[in-house]
Amino acid sequence: MSYGRVHMPRCAIAGVEATVAETAHSFPRHSHDRFGVGVIVAGGHRSSSGRGVVEARASDAIMVNPGEVHDGSPLDERGRAWRMLYFEPSMLSDVAIELSDVATREIELTQPAIHDPLLKMLFERLFAVSVEAQCVPDDLVREEAMLALLGYLVRTHATTHARSRLAQPLGPIARARARIDDDPSSPLTLTDLAADAGVSRFQLLRAFAHETGLPPHAYRMQRRVMLARQLIARGATLADAAAAAGFADQSHMTRAFVRLQGITPANYASAKRR
Repeated sequence: MSYGRVHMPRCAIAGVEATVAETAHSFPRHSHDRFGVGVIVAGGHRSSSGRGVVEARASDAIMVNPGEVHDGSPLDERGRAWRMLYFEPSMLSDVAIELSDVATREIELTQPAIHDPLLKMLFERLFAVSVEAQCVPDDLVREEAMLALLGYLVRTHATTHARSRLAQPLGPIARARARIDDDPSSPLTLTDLAADAGVSRFQLLRAFAHETGLPPHAYRMQRRVMLARQLIARGATLADAAAAAGFADQSHMTRAFVRLQGITPANYASAKRR
């Protein structure tokens, strides 16, 4: 099995991204800004997150929530292969609203790994019509397949609850996190973030990693990759995206992309520009 073959093919559905992987690469702790749903095609995969350590093997489904910090490694030296689809968060919340008639819903996928033949079948059908067969002439086919999968996920493998309408004051670490989120490209120091949080630098380091699952530098690097992805998707050149996201140069951005996402910025650009 290849030790680094991760590819992002084009997906014919707006708001959905696809990944195909066959690799023995171990991914460091990271998160996604979308819901991820996929199937292990071969081999075995181990992942650790706030929900504990889980293992998935061939034909198992795997799922991840937006912002859920996790890692990923093969069960043995043979590696593993998988396919994933990543959905914008609003796509699942819209389905939950349609199913429940409640105005606003928050969604959490509850099973990081599960053996569910029906879920596997629904995923493979959607992957086939949106990624593997982009010449399908009728978008209705794709929409029906997508709603079948998302509806099943919301009904069977998710918890939903109404969003609070009351604005909650930000805690110390939330304030530091918000400063990074607002401008990931900024050359912040621990002193800056600690001042925002109203704590010492040592308290910040401990509490930030505890609350987010990542130290401040790793969290900012991940946010820079996400910002670069957004810029590239909007048509920015790779060099311009690297500069705007705060990377030293395009090579620096490429290394961070591959380390955290498994794909190169060029592959991402190719998948997003039809």
